[in-house]
Amino acid sequence: MGFYDDKTSRSTGWKKSIALVALSAFVGSASTFAMMKSSPISTTQPISTQQTSSKAAASTPVPVSNVSVNVNGGIVEAVKKVKPAIVGIVNYGKTSSDPFNQGSAIQEQGEGSGIIFDKEGYIVTNNHVVEGASKVEVLLPNEKKAQATVVGTDPYSDLAVLKIPTAYITTVATLGDSGKLQVGEPAIAIGNPLGQEFNQTVTTGVISATQRMMPVTDEQSGQTLNQQAVLQTDAAINPGNSGGALCNVEGQVIGINSSKIAKSGVEGMGFAIPINEARQIIDRIVKSGHIDYPALGISVSDVQQNANEQNLNLPVAQGVLITQVQSLEAKRGGLQRGDVITAMNGAKITDSFSLHSELFKQKIGDTVTLTVYRSNGKEQTLSVKLTSLSAAASSGDSSNTILP
Repeated sequence: MGFYDDKTSRSTGWKKSIALVALSAFVGSASTFAMMKSSPISTTQPISTQQTSSKAAASTPVPVSNVSVNVNGGIVEAVKKVKPAIVGIVNYGKTSSDPFNQGSAIQEQGEGSGIIFDKEGYIVTNNHVVEGASKVEVLLPNEKKAQATVVGTDPYSDLAVLKIPTAYITTVATLGDSGKLQVGEPAIAIGNPLGQEFNQTVTTGVISATQRMMPVTDEQSGQTLNQQAVLQTDAAINPGNSGGALCNVEGQVIGINSSKIAKSGVEGMGFAIPINEARQIIDRIVKSGHIDYPALGISVSDVQQNANEQNLNLPVAQGVLITQVQSLEAKRGGLQRGDVITAMNGAKITDSFSLHSELFKQKIGDTVTLTVYRSNGKEQTLSVKLTSLSAAASSGDSSNTILP
């Protein structure tokens, strides 16, 4: 989910709304006062028996019951626990400082949210919140600001880890267990929707679903990189909430808010990366500064897309078409340009999403069995050793293709 980056319209829009409400209230009060002055009540008219009875009834004291309300309930206590660990993230990028491109300046590109999860100063957020940043600044709950170091990013899971000096750390969030969530249980979203002016906004709802498959897209290229299982919630998640916390009633982080469906007529459909899956990636980024995935070392495109756009006479209606063979392992395994992959280790491959999903279940160095159709329509079974995604990417140009 993109983050909010238009501070001018943000500040003027909501302030104008508040001014309009205040003006309406003032006008309403003035009108009521004017009506009272224009319709005076005569004090010389006799008071009726009915009026006297009403006055007597009004003077009768009404019994008042003092009710003690405990506001420090589940959600309030949960928010108190985790809120101090939720921060704002500001992405600054380089921009041309003059029309002749003779220099560059740093200016704000967008804002998001983050979660302090370790006393050593580590913060998790979304990759798209810090993508393309020349400088990243953290806005702390006490209104202090700290410059952050980007420890590592992973566009395939849309996660990133930052680090700030330990002197700024006062509270660390507790990570929960997203594997035990039930549909219908309370969910609390905390973050900075629309940026600093609404920092640490709390919204509540329920867990709407525990496993929805959503695409992970590179915002700069528009390329779909992966498909991941996410939590769905109806707690309000808005631009700027990206990277913030989705919590349970114990104040434990169960997800990292990442996206929403922003379509006319659609409300209450937000998504978060489950903390159990995120924790594994976070740990690997903290330890090595990066994360790598297994890859076949090929570039592919969807069969259905190619059949529709290029009128190719392909042997099957579904699968992925190999457009380029890049790694030595893929060549040794017998893969060729023009082959169509329809299965991996017996699992059906219908498109690039399903290919990525099956690949991410494997390990670098594993050997997988592929069902492949050649242009002559013949089916073949090939064995290919998986390489690393970074190694496969460096072996060829994959800028316009999905590289599994």
